[in-house]
Amino acid sequence: MTVLTDTLSIGSLKLRNRLYRAPVLEGAGSAPDPAKVYARHFVPNVEAGLGLVIQGNTIVTPEGRTSPGMSVIDDKPRMLALKPLTDAIHKAGGSIVIQLGHGGVFALESWHTDYRPNRTHGPWAPSPLRAWMHAFHPGGIHVMTTAEVEQLIERFGIVASWAREAGYDGVQLAGSNAKLLHQFLSPVFNRRRDRFGGSLEGRMQLLIDIRRAIAREAGEDYPVLLKYTAVEQNPVFGGIKLEDGLAYAKLAEQAGFDALTPVIADAVPNTAICRGDYPGVSFQQKGLRHKLLKSTGSRLKFETLRLGTIIAAKRFPFSPVWNREIFRAVKRTTNIPVFAVGGIRTSAQIADILERGDADMVGIGRPFYAEPDLARRLLAEASAPTATATACESCNRCLLPQMLGMPGVCYNPEVNRTRVHRRKQTDPDVASKTEKTATPQAPAATGKQASVA
Repeated sequence: MTVLTDTLSIGSLKLRNRLYRAPVLEGAGSAPDPAKVYARHFVPNVEAGLGLVIQGNTIVTPEGRTSPGMSVIDDKPRMLALKPLTDAIHKAGGSIVIQLGHGGVFALESWHTDYRPNRTHGPWAPSPLRAWMHAFHPGGIHVMTTAEVEQLIERFGIVASWAREAGYDGVQLAGSNAKLLHQFLSPVFNRRRDRFGGSLEGRMQLLIDIRRAIAREAGEDYPVLLKYTAVEQNPVFGGIKLEDGLAYAKLAEQAGFDALTPVIADAVPNTAICRGDYPGVSFQQKGLRHKLLKSTGSRLKFETLRLGTIIAAKRFPFSPVWNREIFRAVKRTTNIPVFAVGGIRTSAQIADILERGDADMVGIGRPFYAEPDLARRLLAEASAPTATATACESCNRCLLPQMLGMPGVCYNPEVNRTRVHRRKQTDPDVASKTEKTATPQAPAATGKQASVA
């Protein structure tokens, strides 16, 4: 019987246990020293026993972020500047993988006023947009040529080689959450007639070629993981079905990917990927409203975003382990490790996933905002699982700040009080320090970033 404390090999990488921090936005990309900011997030997790950190989406070209807080690798020195982070993770006994991707159609160049003047053309897209998507991109998009796709493939390989030199234990391709690699997989976006479209196999070709490029540039033994949309929800046009997602899994295994994280996602960015409450307080807070109005450039777009968030919260309320049907099906289809993620909140849920063989690794994302030492409790409960939930309430108050490039931390004061209370019960000295580091509040109209807790 598999338990959370068991080791696991992912290609050449051996992990000390089955718990990982899922990739989320940490808001470090615009910081003067991203490695220092990331370390504040990740090192406490690893010191508490976490086996693996997957660092959130890192963009491989100068453009393509979907949030100002995303890290962008412009050149090799920027990647190598992250080596102090990987050294700190290894010193604490953990492993770290960096997620690589590109925003594509929904990059900042499509909606953020501060980024539009700097672009030479519209955001990248696999194909011309369908009519119902034109409202999202009044400034137009740029359909990538075959040569541009091939250049992007080589870029992924080169950036992965820099990641290895910087000490990362592997890379994960960001093929979900409506980003560019997802867009190539999706029949909603991809209607190409070259070898990167035209069929399910053609839509997968970009990811297969990136895997080959990474093997060439970073070494055949360098672990490459894939997070991808195995089921795509879309109310207007049919997207990726589960049978397609399983076919993609088989193709990924044949191409040499070392592990898969299959998820359900919508065709457009919304709270389907994180589920939970409508964060009304975020839209009401003066500082956040000011920043969002400034970035979108109009009250109409502000209200459209707010309405979209309300609708998404109603369509996709929080439900425990919401990707289970998907990762279970992929696990039964492939022979490589499968990572579970999405709505996992208790050690009992973790134990059930592993005992039933539905996945090999179990990931938690935003709850680490609220409980940096969460791994300690979950690992301690591995032999006697409980239904005690994490402090995270899935209130989604972190979403709007993340979108605007602010730190990826918990913005709910009630959750912060719960965290302090729990820490007092186990370690009064540490709890007193925690109380001094209050949950960051949304910024005033000046737009300055809150400090990272």
